[in-house]
Amino acid sequence: MKVRIGILGAGGWGTALSLLLNRNGHDVELWEFQPGYAEILGRTRRNPDFLPGVEIPDEVRITSDLDSAVAGKDVLLITVPSHVVRSVAGRIAADRVGDAVVVSASKGIENGSLLRMSQVLSASIGGLPADRIVALSGPSHAEEVSRGMPTVVVAASSSDASARRMQGIFRSPDFRVYTSSDVVGVELGGSFKNIIAIAAGISDGVGFGDNTKAAIMIRGIVEMTRLGVAMGADPRTFAGLSGMGDLIVTCTSRHSRNRYVGERIGAGESLDEVLRGMKMVAEGVRTTRSAMDLARRHSVDMPITSEVFEILFNHKNPKQAVTDLMNRDPKAEG
Repeated sequence: MKVRIGILGAGGWGTALSLLLNRNGHDVELWEFQPGYAEILGRTRRNPDFLPGVEIPDEVRITSDLDSAVAGKDVLLITVPSHVVRSVAGRIAADRVGDAVVVSASKGIENGSLLRMSQVLSASIGGLPADRIVALSGPSHAEEVSRGMPTVVVAASSSDASARRMQGIFRSPDFRVYTSSDVVGVELGGSFKNIIAIAAGISDGVGFGDNTKAAIMIRGIVEMTRLGVAMGADPRTFAGLSGMGDLIVTCTSRHSRNRYVGERIGAGESLDEVLRGMKMVAEGVRTTRSAMDLARRHSVDMPITSEVFEILFNHKNPKQAVTDLMNRDPKAEG
């Protein structure tokens, strides 16, 4: 059955999902907040800044009118960067949402409030119940999804019916969707893995090898799980798609923005220099601040995250950070 879908955010991920959902036979409208760039997308059917080399089908409508993208839709898909989710959602009138299911495909923890994206949506769209919010996460680079490469993700909701409905809407021969009831774990895994990807990139930039990166990845999962459990998540979630799966791809892929940021910093550039040269958003930078605040709130030890914070925001030497990690007091694995 054809479903009416509004996608808020015409970056790489929003564009890739518009292609997927169009291939699945749905009615798709893609919202771009800059009218000038929306005109370019509509005229050229290309997204040169965020997803080059991919053609957007004529059936995907492109608009800069937020009300048009929201009104009358069965599903609203949020793909804007996490730090603007609140401002975008705050512009959506609750009565225009109607009975639509709102799917969060943005990964991050809001600075200051320390809310997950589903919580930000619930707070920003008045009257939106938790059972109509679904978090979509997993190892899924836009560059590969847009080209139909086999991808597997997870849809998490407090409502099994909502999660299963999104499973049916998004699934295709090249896009498999599992369901989960652990919204906390799925959102935290998708957010925290970006921090560990920055650490892995720093290791690459400094010139360390595969041994170092493997240690960062597995000990990073330990940190993610430790904090996640303290926040009410199921530890098994971090061994799944939104945890280990997303962490592997984000720490190793050439498409990973967070690994790229870390690599450039490891090679000697400052955070400001790296970010000035990027059009896309590396979510792990802001999430590092939130993760440290959450670690303090829940009295959880997160040594890798702490060293990434020191490198990003206090200009700590990356090699010294690794030395300090290696020289921590010996302990049993766990």
